[in-house]
This record gives sequence, C-alpha cells and structure tokens, in this order.
Amino acid sequence: NIAQKVVLITGAGGSIGSEISRQVARKASKVILLDANEYALYLIKKEIENLLPEAELHAVLGSVTNKKRITEVCKAFAVDTVYHAAAYKHVPLVEENPFEGVFNNIMGTQACVQASIDAEVETFVLISTDKAVRPTNIMGATKRFAEMILQSLSDKDDVRNKTRITMVRFGNVIGSSGSAIPLFQQQIKEGGPVTVTHPEVIRYFMSIPEAAELVIQAGALGKGGDVFVLDMGEPINIYDLAKRLISLSGMELKDKDNPEGDIEIIFTGLRPGEKLYEELLIGDRVSTTEHKRILRAEEDFLVAEEIEEYINLLKEAEKKGDVKVLKEILRKVVSGFTPENEIIDVLSLQKKS
Repeated sequence: NIAQKVVLITGAGGSIGSEISRQVARKASKVILLDANEYALYLIKKEIENLLPEAELHAVLGSVTNKKRITEVCKAFAVDTVYHAAAYKHVPLVEENPFEGVFNNIMGTQACVQASIDAEVETFVLISTDKAVRPTNIMGATKRFAEMILQSLSDKDDVRNKTRITMVRFGNVIGSSGSAIPLFQQQIKEGGPVTVTHPEVIRYFMSIPEAAELVIQAGALGKGGDVFVLDMGEPINIYDLAKRLISLSGMELKDKDNPEGDIEIIFTGLRPGEKLYEELLIGDRVSTTEHKRILRAEEDFLVAEEIEEYINLLKEAEKKGDVKVLKEILRKVVSGFTPENEIIDVLSLQKKS
C-alpha cells in the first residue's frame, strides 16, 4: 500500500495520523499530509522534514467534509492510498457537540471515500475504534455509521472494481491526546489527586507506533469491505494503572490504609456516554488473517440506498437542531446503540436557558 506509492493521510496532525505519516514517509514516493488544524499540520511536516529530508511531503490545509477539495487533492497528486484518520474522538466533547460529531465523522468519511472513488484511488483505509461496537455514546455511533457507509459502498461492484475499502478497529493508544496516562502523569506532577471515573473501568491499550504499523498491515490485507480488528491483548484496569503510575513516580498512594501517602485517587463517576468496558466485535463471526495480531470481523450492514436515506434524515435533524431525532436516527442505524437519555448538547441547553 505504501512502497513507492502516493499516500494521503487525513488527520495527519493527530496522534494516530502523525504516526502513520512518520511510518509512511519512509517508504512512499510522495506523502500528502491533510489536516484542518494548522498548527498540528505545521508540526508534523516540520518533524518529518527533519527526520527524513529526502521525503517528498506536501501539507494541505483542509476539512475532510470538503469533498471538492479532497477530490482535487486525490486527482492532482494521483493518490494511490488514503488513510482516513481524521475524526472527532473525545467522547464527552462529542456528546456536548453532537451535530459537529456527526458532520465530521459521518459526512467527512462519506466525502473522503466518495472523493477517493471518483479519483480512482486504489486503497482507502478508515481508522475506526472499539467504541463503534454497541456504543453508548454519539462518538461511537458516528464511527459505526461511518464503517457502514464504507461497507455499503464496497458491496457495489462498480466501487469494488475501482477502490479497495478497508476499516481497522482498535482501542486506546497510550499517550494519545486526551488519553488517561498523560492526564494521570500531569495530576501526579501537580501533587494529585488523580481522578479515575470508576474503580471497575477497564480499557484496551496499545502503543501508537504499534497501532499505526498494524493499521498499515491491515490495509494491505483488505480485499474490499473488510472490518479488521486488532488484537489488543488483555484489557487493563484503569484504577490499577493509576496506582502503578503513582508508584512508578516514586510516590505512595494515599488511602485509608496509608493516610500518610503522597497522592490520593478520587472517583469522579462515569462521564456522559462512557462504558465500564469496551468491545471490539459486534457479533461472534470473526476469522484469522495471515497476520496473528489482525482479525477479520463479519458484520451486518445496510445497503447504500438505505444509508443515503438516513444521511438525508441526519441533515434534516441538523437543520432543526433536534438532538432527540439525531439520536433516534443513529439508534435505528447502529446495532446496539443505547444513547444517554439526557441531552447535554451545549447549544440546545443554552437556547433553553
């Protein structure tokens, strides 16, 4: 997918996007870094230029929702492979800004894949998440919806013959922006307390370079319409992780057994849309691939015409600013989606008040 190819990475300034960019730049003939965040784009371009002065890099400022711009980029550079990493992924923030989450994650994916098909890009790889499985939050539901757009398009012969579409689903990456470990380290540095949502919360973790490498490997294994799941190993209890980080910082946990300790852990309660644990598979139909860390999931999806109808309904709900209707549409499309009853969209709440 990358050796001597022209590769476009969307969300190139993000945690996963930037690592895919670093790995791709070593092998590709040309790399196009695309991001809506100007500073993040500047940083990753500068870093790769310093690391690999011989790499041919092009930085493109732009939103993934701008289909015209993505199509022009794919055609002008004759792009072979697209890694679509751009997404809003912070669960509570997307819960508070649901329409932006839908616009970026659903319409953005549709615009990018359609642009890729129009430009006859060989391979399109979506970076997905374990939160897309039986989601309890809008972010996860938008990512599963995005997967289904790709599955439905791959089901069409005219698309399959042009562009090979693949999705790769995995859990948390260590050290990504907004993730638990950097937050805990900062809290320990400031003398505590360390905030954990719930004593029983567990999460899968993987290092950023490992996840990016497996995304590239999975993209190469795809036949079209594949949903790949990365083997994330054993899940980790977040409370235990916090205790371990306190210990590794050379400090002691302060609790009822050790009131003279240095750092206290407090439980803040699950945030809107959060689960105690995440899953990587919706059903039980999973098969192995040539790579021992990559599994192939067989999952149901809607046909392209149905997906298109629901996208139009989402656009109508957005025009009216109706979060209730938005959630209802996502519930109909996304298997197992159990949204929060409470609406915490910042705009809706402000209008009410």
